Amino acid sequence: MARPFREALSQLLKARFPILYIESYEEHRVVAEVTAVARDAALVRTPRGVWTWSATEGLIQPDGTARKGTTSPADALSAAMRTDEPGVLIFKDLHAAYGGGDRPRDPEVVRRLRDVAAAFKSGMVARTLVLVSPVLQLPVELEKDVTIVDFPLPTEVEIRAVLEGMIAANSTSGRIRIAVDEVGREKLAKAALGLTLQEAENAFARAMVNDGVLDLDDIALVHEEKRQIVRKAGLLEFVDVEVGLNDIGGLENLKRWLRKRDGSWLAEAAEYGLPAPRGVLITGVPGCGKSLTAKAVAAAWGLPLLRLDIGRVFSGLVGSSEQNLRNAIRTAEASAPCLLWVDEIEKGFAGGGSAGDSGTSSRVFGTFLTWMQEKTEPVFVVATANNIENLPPELLRKGRFDEIFFVDLPTRAERESIWAVHINKRLTRPAVAGELAVGGGLLKELSELSQGYSGAEIEQAVVAGLFDAFSERRALRKDDLTRAVVNMVPLSVTQAERISAVRAWAEMRAVAATAAEDWDPAGGMSAASPSIRPRDLPPGHGGGRKIEF
Repeated sequence: MARPFREALSQLLKARFPILYIESYEEHRVVAEVTAVARDAALVRTPRGVWTWSATEGLIQPDGTARKGTTSPADALSAAMRTDEPGVLIFKDLHAAYGGGDRPRDPEVVRRLRDVAAAFKSGMVARTLVLVSPVLQLPVELEKDVTIVDFPLPTEVEIRAVLEGMIAANSTSGRIRIAVDEVGREKLAKAALGLTLQEAENAFARAMVNDGVLDLDDIALVHEEKRQIVRKAGLLEFVDVEVGLNDIGGLENLKRWLRKRDGSWLAEAAEYGLPAPRGVLITGVPGCGKSLTAKAVAAAWGLPLLRLDIGRVFSGLVGSSEQNLRNAIRTAEASAPCLLWVDEIEKGFAGGGSAGDSGTSSRVFGTFLTWMQEKTEPVFVVATANNIENLPPELLRKGRFDEIFFVDLPTRAERESIWAVHINKRLTRPAVAGELAVGGGLLKELSELSQGYSGAEIEQAVVAGLFDAFSERRALRKDDLTRAVVNMVPLSVTQAERISAVRAWAEMRAVAATAAEDWDPAGGMSAASPSIRPRDLPPGHGGGRKIEF
């Protein structure tokens, strides 16, 4: 347990705050921590006995005996007021009497709590009532009498102790093989951050029995436990990733930047004085790999990918949007280290707010900006945008994101790589591949033919060619692919003006995602061939400063 909680609790006990409220599912940890503080003379001067109450056992005295007739919450509170010695009384199940939802409020319990607050505040001996609940719920009558105390989730040290204990208990039996070194154990412990101790223990146990080996592959099983947290919260989506950085054709500059930051949330990075990276904003032409990059970096770094849907934040009752965003942020931080993917961020935060919504959009936007600037948990934000010129300047200044990358239409070298990725991905059966040789000659020809096409359009050309082959139940041929390219009208033609505007914005404001060695020989990012109406595309290179990482 981090020291700040014990120090805060000791101050509240010494100041004789009458009623404290701790929101936590981990009753055992709460009881253990409160007991440790209450019995430590260095923290509270006068050690105090600890009482506990639950609806099943009633009031349990410091000596372990139960006081008769105290299973009723009202009777237990009456008994608590009659205690005449210094003590801390921990009540576990009292939130059921506060009302809310379909449960009626128990007015007698609410009244007794107010009586307890008055009695403990002015009593001759130091007494404090601690309410423990998995939800933060208080009747309005008690808001001025109750003090909320933050109780953090287990630290890495606590989770690491659980992991080491399980390794020690199971490695000697010979049934479980431990194949993780010191760094591997650190990664497993960090992967479990955001889980309760019970959830972490369950995740490690599942990892051990899965195949009888505890290794780095078991990080995926730990992420499965985090998936439960995300699903229960309802505001974030846990995204499954099956692609890596090698599955992205081109964008070598961006990929190098991301690879250099792999593991930057680990202790060895802190030894270099490095902070955890804040995030990256990826803008550019639609269909050129922005969303794919978000998925790929999660797989490359071995971290869970959470997708924030801004539409869900603004859904629900009036006044709930700000709370929705805070809940989403809290869930992401509980799952840290992780990646938070905000897709098409301009649709949620364009202009920082809109007229007619009573300032809700502006407040939500302000909350997000403040968190981006001040966050301390290793939550790496990957934001993607197609119309970045619509974003407010506050979001783009340094300190929010580590870097802004521009993804242009792929160059000739990048198109060859993209064609190779998609053809090899789908031609896994010899009967479908036939005699088609996926080599330099074919890739070069297809790359020249598809000048001005996006990566998504190249992928669809491969799919269309396979449909032609499938319709005749034969192997894929080169003419299937070339016909699909010729019959497709690319975005560089239909949205030429829009692409020009995006490139103009990125010229001096963003870093090119394409590596210098992949730029076309004429110095351009993506010049159009005569068949694609060159007047619709700007001359020279595309957007993005040529900075190498």
